[in-house]
Amino acid sequence: MKRHSPRHGSLQFWPRKRAKREIPRIKAWSKLAGAKLLGFAGYKVGMAHVIMKDTSTKVTKGMDISTPVTIIECPPLKPLSLRFYKNTSYGLKVVSEIPVKNLNKELARKIKLPKKQSEKKETEFDELRLQVYTQPKLTAIGKKKPEIFELALSGSKEEQLSIAKQFLEKEIKLSDVFKEGELVDVHAVSTGKGFQGTTKRFGTRLRQHKSEKVKRGVGSLGPWHSRSIWAVPHPGKMGYHTRLDFNKLILKIDSNPSTINPKQGFHKYGFVKNDYILIRGSIPGPKKRAIRFIEAIRPNKALKIIPEIKNIILK
Repeated sequence: MKRHSPRHGSLQFWPRKRAKREIPRIKAWSKLAGAKLLGFAGYKVGMAHVIMKDTSTKVTKGMDISTPVTIIECPPLKPLSLRFYKNTSYGLKVVSEIPVKNLNKELARKIKLPKKQSEKKETEFDELRLQVYTQPKLTAIGKKKPEIFELALSGSKEEQLSIAKQFLEKEIKLSDVFKEGELVDVHAVSTGKGFQGTTKRFGTRLRQHKSEKVKRGVGSLGPWHSRSIWAVPHPGKMGYHTRLDFNKLILKIDSNPSTINPKQGFHKYGFVKNDYILIRGSIPGPKKRAIRFIEAIRPNKALKIIPEIKNIILK
């Protein structure tokens, strides 16, 4: 019987470069009508599965089903500054910035803190971004250096400015941004696997036992007197790529971590100490990796359901 082995490694993800930074950048944001922050971030705890009532229109409608979930711990975000952008022929350019006066000392591990905060006034702008940073010291992952990134806002310019000033004076909690039953897009950097061969990296067939030289290599790289084309599988670095998962369903948001913590804590993570979120399905990245999730940019209404969780089963 002929062994069937479909080609691995989509050529859409090319070149296979490692991510430049562990916290991914977001280039496109959804455009909503009301004033709202469009994203949040947390740390991946691990996976579990839940027993929930299926409220979709499938064959299992009304029945109890088991579905895998990813647990993400989401300590509050702290504001760093409010940035005003202007459209130029070279793209967006920062024209003004309002900094926050009181900053955490752990922020000095990431950036050089100014001795004196220069006060900058508001100005005319085309885009508005709220620059925030995480607080990993509140978790059990053993890390103090925060991640710094920007969050976009929806609504008119006046609405964006008013809501941004409110968030500029307080910590931002998960419940301030998202609710249960919403769809989000997850941005993350996948697990790094180091230098791998063609069989693991591209799924090439194992060669016969009587083949020459290598068994787990490709049969031919091409003619002798020319360069091998880019589509020929080669060994190389695998994993640690920036990836995006569309339309992930938020099943639960809870501010009581005792409802999710096992007695011995989560494997290779520890205990959850802050608000957490349950996202249906798997997401890229290893445990303790910073995960960003934003409002779904192209939401699929068929995937939106009202979650009715009956039991959470931890591994």
